[in-house]
Parts: sequence; C-alpha cells; structure tokens
Amino acid sequence: MNEKPSASNRLASLDWMRGFVMVLMTIDHASLAFNGSRLSADSAGLYVLGLSYSAAEFLTRWSTHLCAPTFVFLAGTALAISTERRIAKGGNEKEIDKNLLKRGAIIAALDPTLISLLKGHLTFQVLFAIGSSMMLMALLRKLPPLWLFILAFAWILGGEALTLLFWTPADGWPDALTSILFVTLYSEDLQINYPIIPWLSLMMLGWVFGQYLSRYLSGAKGLVSPVRLLVITAICCFTLFALFRWLNDYGNMMLIRESNHWIHWLYVSKYPPSLTFILLELGLLAICLAGFMLIEQHASVRPNGPLLVFGQTALFFYILHRIILDGSAALFDMHGFGGLTETFIISAAVLLILYPACIWFRSYKQAHPRSWVRYI
Repeated sequence: MNEKPSASNRLASLDWMRGFVMVLMTIDHASLAFNGSRLSADSAGLYVLGLSYSAAEFLTRWSTHLCAPTFVFLAGTALAISTERRIAKGGNEKEIDKNLLKRGAIIAALDPTLISLLKGHLTFQVLFAIGSSMMLMALLRKLPPLWLFILAFAWILGGEALTLLFWTPADGWPDALTSILFVTLYSEDLQINYPIIPWLSLMMLGWVFGQYLSRYLSGAKGLVSPVRLLVITAICCFTLFALFRWLNDYGNMMLIRESNHWIHWLYVSKYPPSLTFILLELGLLAICLAGFMLIEQHASVRPNGPLLVFGQTALFFYILHRIILDGSAALFDMHGFGGLTETFIISAAVLLILYPACIWFRSYKQAHPRSWVRYI
C-alpha cells in the first residue's frame, strides 16, 4: 500500500473480503437447504471412489470453500487489531481477556443452541470453531507472533500425521471428544463439521497478520507492504498445494486424486481440513485480499456498499440468513426441492432482504456501543 492510513481507520478491504465470502456462503447454504443435487462428499470420511460430478455443481460448492477459512482467519485479524488498539490506549489486560472469553463463549454457543434448533439435530459448525478459538486466543495471544506462526504452521503441516493416529476413514467416525478436537463426525443426532484445533491454527495465522497490519499502519519501519506480502503468500501456498496434490500422498487427508482431471486436482478434503485444502484456500484468500487492498488504494469507499455492509455485520448476517434459509426449508418442507437455478434465485432474494436489515443493524449497533448487541 502506497499510503498508510491512520491506525484508527478501519480497513475497508477486510470488510469487503468478509462481505464477499458472506455472499458465497449464502449461495452455499441456499444450496444446502434447497438443492437436491448438491455435492456434499468433500470429506475424507464421506468420499466414495468413482463418483461422477457435474462441473457446475462442483464449482458452486468448491467456490464456497473459501468462506470458513476466511471467516476464521479474518476473525483473528480483527481481534488482533482491536486488541492492539486497546493496549495502545492503556486498556486493562484482564478486561481484554475477559472480553475475548465472553464474546467467544457467546459465538460458540450459537451452534449447539440456535443453529442446532434450526437444523433439527445437535451441530457444531463454524461459529463453534470461531468462538472456541477466540477463547483460546485469550491465552495464546501472550505468545510472541513468531511463536504463534510456528505453532500454527506446525499444525497445518503436521496435523494430518497426528490426526491419523486417532482416526482413518476406514475406521468410521471416532468418539465425540476426538472429533470435536481433531476430526469430524456425522451421525443421525450429532454433526461436528469444524474441529477446534485445525481451525484454531487459521485464527492464529490471522492474529499474526493482524499484529503485522497494526505495526504497518502505525508506521513501523522495514515492513513489506501488505499487498506484496499477500501476493508472496499466495504464490507460496499455490506452489505447495500443487506439489502435495501432485505427490498424491501425505497432505491430502487420504482424499487422493483419482486422475489428472481438473476436478480431481481441486477436490480436496474440507472435513477435516487437509494440508492441500488449507494451502489452496489461504492462497485464494491472500490473492483476493490483495486485490481488495489495491482497489482500496484507488477507489473511494462507499459507506453503504453491499460488501462493506455485509462485512461489517457478519455475525448478524450469519444468524439471520440461517434463520431464513433453514427455517423456511423446514417450515415448508422444501429441503432439496430444486437445483442450481433455484439455489441462485433464492440466494439473490435473501441478499436483497438482508441488505436493508444489515444497514439498520449497523446503525443500531453504532448508536448503542455498550448494549448487548456489541457481541453480535
């Protein structure tokens, strides 16, 4: 970035990136609720050899893989920036930790309560991963950024070896405690999509990036620009992804390529996240965020731009869109009634409904900074 804005300014590019994946997430969850042909075997434990895929169905699902890594990573980034600002203003360390624990607990609790009620069974999804990771960051944030980076990278690189000590796809699903920490679990009464430790590693990386951004924006000398750092990161991630996918062994969480078809190159395990999944999504996140940062340098920020609004009201958006999609599918018995056409039409309708609602909520939250809505 050529010009360094004041450290008090909010980076629109972070909100744009978050808003962009909110749109993708809406498409994914509309497909989950209403698309009878939805591709859902993107897990090492659910994959079946010899499956055939519609390119359109595959790309629709594959494009939304960017959502969860972005949410978790940028949650860490935003937390680090806000924490650094509080510390710079003389904020109390115990109060900072208390806030992390409280907000993390509220977010984590939404999955086994509200979201589970909408789904009809006990479920632990991305909100549980974000909230749990946020609570753990109250302790981990005390570590130097280099140590956080090393620990996160060590898990991303070596987590598969440890995971396979507890579980392999041939063994069926492990017990709930192992699943909630390391793997995934699908049963009639319990679904664990986002185990804590793999997703915590992404929040740790996001926290390190947030600390770096805080230093850069405050004028620290000798730091490479964020755009350059993100482009270098993307190149490294894509290169390593191609290497591990080509080797077709370790790093793929046992979901290996069946052929050299482009679909099989991109068909990686999200549940649990493989090394190749994380590398690919981090690379895409880095290159998209670099693009948004370049746009921010040369374009004015529209305060009511849809991506900005959605990005600034992410948790409210998430809760409301799940109520609309899952609630209507259950209420009107419409699960799997359509295909991709219906998925995109419903997604567009939901986004149109949510846009004015998110503008209202943002204004209400700004007008009531000390109310309970500060946790949403």
